[in-house]
Parts: sequence; C-alpha cells; structure tokens
Amino acid sequence: MKVLVIGSEGFIGQALVARLLAGDQVGEGGQSATQVTLLDMRIAPRAADPRVRAVEGDICDRAVLNRAIEGGVDCVFHLASIPGGAAEQNFELGLKVNLYATLDMLEVLRLSGQKPRVVFASTIGIYGVPLPEVIDELTIPEPSLSYGAQKLIGEILVSDYARKGFISGVSVRIPGIVARPPSKGMLSIFLSDIIRELSAGRSFVCPVAADGPSWWMSRPCIVQNLLHASALGDAVLSRQRSFLMPVLRLTLGEVVAGIARLHGKQVLERVSYQPDARLQAQFANLPLMRCPKSEAAGFRHDGTVENLVTRALAPL
Repeated sequence: MKVLVIGSEGFIGQALVARLLAGDQVGEGGQSATQVTLLDMRIAPRAADPRVRAVEGDICDRAVLNRAIEGGVDCVFHLASIPGGAAEQNFELGLKVNLYATLDMLEVLRLSGQKPRVVFASTIGIYGVPLPEVIDELTIPEPSLSYGAQKLIGEILVSDYARKGFISGVSVRIPGIVARPPSKGMLSIFLSDIIRELSAGRSFVCPVAADGPSWWMSRPCIVQNLLHASALGDAVLSRQRSFLMPVLRLTLGEVVAGIARLHGKQVLERVSYQPDARLQAQFANLPLMRCPKSEAAGFRHDGTVENLVTRALAPL
C-alpha cells in the first residue's frame, strides 16, 4: 500500500505519519503502508526508514503534486490547509491553498488514471454561525468564514470526482482538535491552550465563559477516524461521502473539571474567565450534534473527558 500524506508536517499529519510507520493498517481490506510519501513545504528529518519518501514543495505547484505521485499511489490523505483565522485575514492565500490546490490535486490524480482512495480533511466550520439548536446529517451547511466555504467546495469536488470514477473519495468534517501547539493564526487555539496550560500547572485566562459548550476531539482520536475513513467500503460510500465526526460536547467548565480530576483540585484555582463575544459565538455556543450514520459507519469520539485530556497531551 503506497500512501501520500499532503500536509505531513502539520499537527495531525505528523501523528498520522507516525501511526502509518508504526504499522497501523490503511485502506479497504486493511494493509500496512509499504511506502509513505510526505509532502509539505519543509519536511523534518526522521529516523532512517526505507518506507519514507519525502517531497518538499508548494502544494499549489502542480509539478510538485505530480512528483508526489510518481511511482503510483493507493491512498491520499489531504490534510494541508490555511486555517480559519489566517484564511480570513488573507483571502487570496486561503483560496489558493484551500481550494485551488485541492482542485489541482484532484486533477493530477484524474490525469494519472490511478484512482486512489482520497481522504479529504474538511471542517465542522462549514456550518458557520449562528447555528441551529441541533446539528445533524441533514443540516444545510452555511459557512460564515472563507475557510468553511473553501472546504465545503472541496467536499463537493471530492464527491464529484468520485462519482465520475476518477478517485474513491471521502470527506471527514473535523471538529476542534486538541491539544494543538501555540498558534497565532487559529481562532480556536484557546481550546488547546486551556488543556495544555492547566495540565502543566500554569494559570490560564479563558476567553469564553465556563458554561460555554464546544465540540472536542483529541489528536489520536481524529487520526484513528482518518484511518477508518480510508478503509470504508464502497457499500458505505455509495450512500454517503461526507461524514460528521461524533464528538464530545463539553463546556469549558466540564473540561476544567476533568483536568482537575486528573491533576488535582488546585487546577480550579488557576483558571479565570474573561469572555470574548466573538469567540463565544464562534466556538463556545455550540449545539447538540447527532450523526447516527457516521456512528453506524464506525466513526468514534474519545468517550470521556478524562480520555480526551489524556489523549490530547499524548506524544506522537
């Protein structure tokens, strides 16, 4: 099984590559990766592994994409993106990376005739704000940020290229993944900061209210769901190609309480709340989510808040 990871050096990409090289199975029928091609602007040195093939370059350059699939590819994980806040501030860059590069990738695969499984990392942000009282698999997407709009178009393209038989495609609508490293370009980074800082014994000023509910998933959990998406059979994908991820819906206060159960009651004394209305509306006023079709297809959440916090801080 030859696997290509686009955005291999990102937060999720690094963990996915580690799992692939550890022998986790991928693709329908479950196979180990015999080759893992890493594609990103810069690729960090790794311990020598004959299965690893590194391709450095801009995914907006079609020649780079062609180089990445040389020798064939069976499964593509497309994780690269300009995230929400950065895409909103730099519209042209977001459009270039989040939309045009996705289309170029699909065209490169179509022209190659290889027809691989493509797992496209979409976003829960396709629903925008304000949200209805319940999100389910029939909720109509109405993005309120350019990032969400670009990802929704990407989903449609993946579905259409799959319908035409050029690829076998599936899109995964990813929620907030924790605990990400510090970042200035991601509006939702406080969801990661609160876990990382309080677990490390540091104080934290939370920019949303304690009773604000959000959707949560750890990095190991989303990696497992991406691997699962790569293995879905045609019988499932003939009915559905875009999947909501089952999530834990927790208030910030519930997450803090979970951290306190793991690291001691003193955690409760190190957190304070100074709500920002914009962040509250976008990330901490989230409704119930129901996705029985995704659950029936085998996608899973972390189970408990303690599992979430523990997994969120786990190394690769």
